[in-house]
Amino acid sequence: MASTLLRAAAISKSFGTHHVLRGVDLEIRAGEIHVLAGENGAGKSTLIRILSGVDRDYGGTLEYRGEQRRWNSPLEASHQGVSVVHQELSLIPSLSVLQNLVLGRETRPWTQPSRELAFARAACRRVGLDLSDTELRREAGAFAIAIQNRLEIAKALAGDMGREKGGEMGGELGGRTGEKSAGVKPDTDATPGTSVLILDEPTSALPRPDVERLFALLGELKAQGCGILYISHKMEEIERLADRVTVLRDGAGVGTLDTAEMPRARLVPELIQRMIGRELKEQFPPRPPVAYAGQAPAFEVFEYSGPGVKSARLQVRPGEIVGLAGLQGSGASELLAGLFGAYGKPARSRVKLRGLEFPVRSPARSIRRGVAWLTNDRKATGLVLSLGVRENITLATLKRHSSWGLLRSASENLAAAHAQRALSIRLRSVAQEAGSLSGGNQQKVALAKWLEAKPSVLLLDEPTRGVDVGAKAEIYRLIFELTEKGHAIVLISTEMPELLALCDRIEVMHRGEIVRGFERAQASSDQILAAAMGVTA
Repeated sequence: MASTLLRAAAISKSFGTHHVLRGVDLEIRAGEIHVLAGENGAGKSTLIRILSGVDRDYGGTLEYRGEQRRWNSPLEASHQGVSVVHQELSLIPSLSVLQNLVLGRETRPWTQPSRELAFARAACRRVGLDLSDTELRREAGAFAIAIQNRLEIAKALAGDMGREKGGEMGGELGGRTGEKSAGVKPDTDATPGTSVLILDEPTSALPRPDVERLFALLGELKAQGCGILYISHKMEEIERLADRVTVLRDGAGVGTLDTAEMPRARLVPELIQRMIGRELKEQFPPRPPVAYAGQAPAFEVFEYSGPGVKSARLQVRPGEIVGLAGLQGSGASELLAGLFGAYGKPARSRVKLRGLEFPVRSPARSIRRGVAWLTNDRKATGLVLSLGVRENITLATLKRHSSWGLLRSASENLAAAHAQRALSIRLRSVAQEAGSLSGGNQQKVALAKWLEAKPSVLLLDEPTRGVDVGAKAEIYRLIFELTEKGHAIVLISTEMPELLALCDRIEVMHRGEIVRGFERAQASSDQILAAAMGVTA
């Protein structure tokens, strides 16, 4: 049996009378990928915060490499070899790649550029990035999200970089790979690099080719003896990666499964049953027949070009779901944002809404006319995290909940309570800060905000990103209910099974243009991916 790197025993955590974790046990071994699964609100994020030193006030014990520990800070945990890559990347976009990689590891008031560059080059090489010194000095925000994802992992893997006795930056990067930073003298007393890497939904914003590159990197790290704790709601990823799976439900552990000892066909049903406490008979609920054929389009784009989009033509009828597929940078997200008016008046556009001319101008105009846009980044553009759930849900409809310029709290409370029941949002109170909710429940609040606006056209960009399997089924049912009522939906998803199961038609974008369309019956993942990569034959 592989050696145990990190063991959590009887971990408990409460916020007032609310018990978030109740006696949870977890063990991470060297050379394994251990998946932590559970519904949104099950306690996964809180457990990660404890393992990585963010939360110090908890019950139970942590053992790291056989010694009992209680981290004083995330920096201490990282220096000792336990690092986290969060779903929302923590790189500072305005700083250079080099500055991001050494941030928090500076050990002298003056810097030694040659040592910093040597370290940064080695850190990047470890994750398959061969960046020149010029590129290392570029702002991190200038790189594609897939590159930023790898930079985040490179930063996490660096641990304490191996410190020399004099306190300077140096030593052997990672402590296990045998690759030494060029020009840096190793030190026998250097602390090890990361031995436990925690990844929280690392593929949520990555296109398929970059997901494959990430999986290859994880395989290399696993072979080097790194223990990886992987959090994902995507069952196909769990099937493919997991050596063991620990499931949380309502803050308690409900068992650890060894995937090698379980038939593949039984793994997903067993996981789902443990996660939600019941058997989920089907991932995608049956869609009631919708008679949209022959109807006049509810939303028709004759011509559109704007930021990130060269040319697009699109139509969606009442009750129809039209999918937008494409690799990162294809322009799909920019098209939805532009049609909503997020960029103001576009370079060229001619759009009709329910048969009437719809000049694209601003989000306020779109909301008034019945067009809603769910963004793909709930933290940056979907929610105001410092406001309560109630305030977020009514944010786009303040006029409806106001009288004589004053908000009516009773009206807001009623709307928020209705949304909580309809979307099964887990929270203590509608006054609770949105930022304190789990990622999946934040996503539900973002969706509830737009449903409160009662739109006829919904532009949904990754509506189930970061949402557990049970909540996904609820959102799918909600989308189908909306189509039954005649709502027109345009949907972006990087999950191919979701795109194929939900959409009536799929339009594929490549380099800012819609290059091909597929009817549901003819669409396949291979054809869609080929079109997204610019293969027309």
